[in-house]
Amino acid sequence: MQDLLHIFIPEWPMLVAFSVAGIILAITPGPDMALFLSRALNHGRAHGLAALAGACSGILVHTLLVALGISVLIAAAPVAFLALKIVGALYLLWLAFSALRSGGDFAMTSKSSAKTPSLFKSYLTGIGINLLNPKIVLFFITFLPQFVSATDPYAAYKLCTLGVFFVIISLPITAAMIFAADWLSVTLTKSKWIGRMLNYGFAAVFASFAAIILTAQARH
Repeated sequence: MQDLLHIFIPEWPMLVAFSVAGIILAITPGPDMALFLSRALNHGRAHGLAALAGACSGILVHTLLVALGISVLIAAAPVAFLALKIVGALYLLWLAFSALRSGGDFAMTSKSSAKTPSLFKSYLTGIGINLLNPKIVLFFITFLPQFVSATDPYAAYKLCTLGVFFVIISLPITAAMIFAADWLSVTLTKSKWIGRMLNYGFAAVFASFAAIILTAQARH
């Protein structure tokens, strides 16, 4: 049992840090949240949950691809992996800056009179917003590797665990938002300061991660 935990579970400080980042990311307004709330408001909560399930499926696909690719990179070119971590830290700083610059902007899709899609179509839309969004692709490529070591022979397994853990963290949070879609959509569109505070929290967390990563690499 201890061996399995060592293979699949990152160290507890890393897991706690990842949990904080995951929670902040889950509650920060973005295109995925706008999709979930729009589907819930326009077509019912079941469609919002179907879109959420699709997005989570997309996250798992990203995680698997990153885990396989990063594990190959670690084995073949540890220097390149180190460079990826540094680039990832700089990207996190850019995300933090973008969050501060965007303030509390949150765009909701207007009420639609179009025919209600099937639940499966809402599910596919959720997958699409993850798999076809280059920002999400870049985020997973640069963010997940920050929580594994280049010398860890089980890095791929730990990356998979982190991806599943991110889904576990975000599911109850995002599902609760869908059930409160009416209130939340009005709050985020009319009360700019709430969206601004969420973005500030996002910026603070990821800027902190970036600073820790960059200073740690500088000491090596």
